[in-house]
Amino acid sequence: MGWIRAVCAAFVLLWATCAAAQTPGHPPVEAFGQLPSLTGPRLSPDGTHMLVIQSFEGRPLLAIYTIGAPPGTKPVAVPSPDWLIASARWVKNDRIIMYLEKNKQLGFEYENAKQLQTFGRAMVISATGDDEVIPFRHNANFGNNVGIASVEDYDLADPNSVFIPFYVTTDNLDPIEQASRLKGGGSTENMFQQDVFRVNVRTGDADIFGTGDAMTTEWFMDGNGQVVARIDQSVNPLTDHLKAFSNGNLRDIASYDATEGRGAHVLGLSGDGKSLVRTALTGDTHALASVDLSSGAQTTLFSNPDYDIGEPINDEWTGRVIGARYEDDSLKSVYFDPAGMALQRGIEQAFPNTTATVVSSDVAGDRVIVGSESPRQPLTYYYLDRKTHQAAELGSTFPGLSQSDLGEMKPYPYAARDGLSIHAYLTIPPGRTPKNLPVVVMPHGGPDSRDSIGFDWWVQFMANRGYAVLQPNFRGSSGYGSKFSGAGLHQWGLKMQDDITDGVKKLIADGIADPKRICIVGASYGGYAALAGATFTPNLYACAVSFAGVSDLPGMLLNERTRNGKDSDVISFWQSRIGDDAAQLDATSPARHAAQVKCPILLLHGDGDTTVAIAQSEEEEAALKAAGKSVRFVRLEGDDHYLRLAATRIQMLKEVEAFLAANIGN
Repeated sequence: MGWIRAVCAAFVLLWATCAAAQTPGHPPVEAFGQLPSLTGPRLSPDGTHMLVIQSFEGRPLLAIYTIGAPPGTKPVAVPSPDWLIASARWVKNDRIIMYLEKNKQLGFEYENAKQLQTFGRAMVISATGDDEVIPFRHNANFGNNVGIASVEDYDLADPNSVFIPFYVTTDNLDPIEQASRLKGGGSTENMFQQDVFRVNVRTGDADIFGTGDAMTTEWFMDGNGQVVARIDQSVNPLTDHLKAFSNGNLRDIASYDATEGRGAHVLGLSGDGKSLVRTALTGDTHALASVDLSSGAQTTLFSNPDYDIGEPINDEWTGRVIGARYEDDSLKSVYFDPAGMALQRGIEQAFPNTTATVVSSDVAGDRVIVGSESPRQPLTYYYLDRKTHQAAELGSTFPGLSQSDLGEMKPYPYAARDGLSIHAYLTIPPGRTPKNLPVVVMPHGGPDSRDSIGFDWWVQFMANRGYAVLQPNFRGSSGYGSKFSGAGLHQWGLKMQDDITDGVKKLIADGIADPKRICIVGASYGGYAALAGATFTPNLYACAVSFAGVSDLPGMLLNERTRNGKDSDVISFWQSRIGDDAAQLDATSPARHAAQVKCPILLLHGDGDTTVAIAQSEEEEAALKAAGKSVRFVRLEGDDHYLRLAATRIQMLKEVEAFLAANIGN
């Protein structure tokens, strides 16, 4: 296993991530705030190479390793100086596709305003890191496509081709009308259609393979270069039409109400190729269902009566659905075939007391990369050779942290004031007893999301600095069934917020929290909840931190209508979650009630955020200042909603550390 030693040697040589100097028990901020030292390791189809994204000078870098190379062999390194490398994977034995992202303004105006958007681009390179090509670069519609990063089919039998959806202007628009609409002032409705193209990975040339229309939103292929189905979405009413191809003919097989976040939710082709797999409600929980391609008949494929199925397990090379994952307190993986399930059980036995999953494998399944993590063990990758039964560690995502630096995380269930059972998790600072502690309450983002047991770099940073951290899965969180998520509809700042408050009160009643040293901290929706907590329960918190939080609900909905259109599925989703009662939206918008705040507030926001506009934090700052309140606003330059750069992660943690120390510190 000499190549494993070569991997670590390369880390030391190029990025110094195999070890980090630290004070015992008190690692520097950088140990938590640096980008993960390695993410997304993937094996080539024949298993002879591995790629991995590593951190280099605070930005992602693609490294390509040759398996079996002599110790000390340097990997091929591909940096991302301008566009960020978001992910990468093999498309052929000798070709890699990188997904690049950059936040910038659209090339045309929408409703007389230029919009900041995240652009995605695909770049294909060789296994030696050169010979790069950019698909569609010479296509006239290249600049109008916000995203060109989704490969629909890899077709390994074809040495040169992959299949990628791409938006083109509809044929019935002449060039003068196209230019007029793109310039501003005209409607872009029905101007674009999504086709699927066969793309040559060696030249970047692209030819139309399947033609859609202005309603086409998704394509589905069989892993062998054949289109099997697509989805067309109509409006008034918003409906997903699932259409299957048979002998070159396209026919409707099923339709689904697409309002309020519903829709077809097709996840891929089934393992046997006879049906499509989608998310569907079975009883109270979301399950995987199969939709027969011939008849449209739907049957349940896999379900859990207590928890929603969170995501499918797709075959790495064909995209077919071969299993499912759900979360109880931690992530669980279930495969539909005995061989896959046997491998999963073997991995779980090899890595006990952790969440362990297959991350990548070669086509034959002989070589496998496994990821394993727990609250006190950052995600760590391992290489397994199933033929030789050899295994070796590739590395930890946070090598500067040891188990003794990290806090224990346990379930902390409680009942809300109306009797609803709330699942929550409590992380206790390392070496501390759960008694009279300063506490950080950290509601998750989404809010259609949830927390579970596992490693979280932000949570563990605060625990390391001496704070207990409560993570409540308030009503409206996903994963616990439709009744629980439905209980959160139109409850922003109301019952959803009460659930968080009730968790804090239980911590106080249990003697865990010092009632005078409690701070509410969150990002995105969690940032909204932090501002709502400080505004609507002002006597409960000693401070509040909002990263990229929403402060004005009507303003958020207006921005989404401008970006996505008033009849879009995006607007239907958000209105179903937040509601459209003007008085209620006003009453639950923290920025409109800043005079009620009593505690200091820290606002942080990336100036490249395309998910929650930075104007939300700017408005909150202005309202707090006008009301004479204590507020600090930190603009994180050059980063977005997801903190993709090490410099801004570290800056954020330092700001939070100083703020917590000043307001609830020991």
